Amino acid sequence: MANDDMTVWDAARTWRAALDERNGTEDLELTLRIAKITEEAGEAVQAWIGVLGQNPRKGITHTREDVAGELADVVFTALVAIESLGLDARTTVDACAEKALGYLPR
Repeated sequence: MANDDMTVWDAARTWRAALDERNGTEDLELTLRIAKITEEAGEAVQAWIGVLGQNPRKGITHTREDVAGELADVVFTALVAIESLGLDARTTVDACAEKALGYLPR
């Protein structure tokens, strides 16, 4: 990151604050922030299709790195959406990871 002292969690809070200031915090705005996750996920799928060359008209158009970048966009957009709901993204993600680990066989 450009600022070594800023974490992904700080960046998500910073973006949430910037969006709040610019667009407000009404339910419609929060709905759009959550919907943005789907838009970003669609871009990740599009990139994966480009890796596979699945579109015969276009051929191979993307790399795995492109896909990873799009998946990172999904993650970051989700973190901003969590913060926008008034919750701490790090705490929420930690709880999700803990839950997911509980599903693994021991």
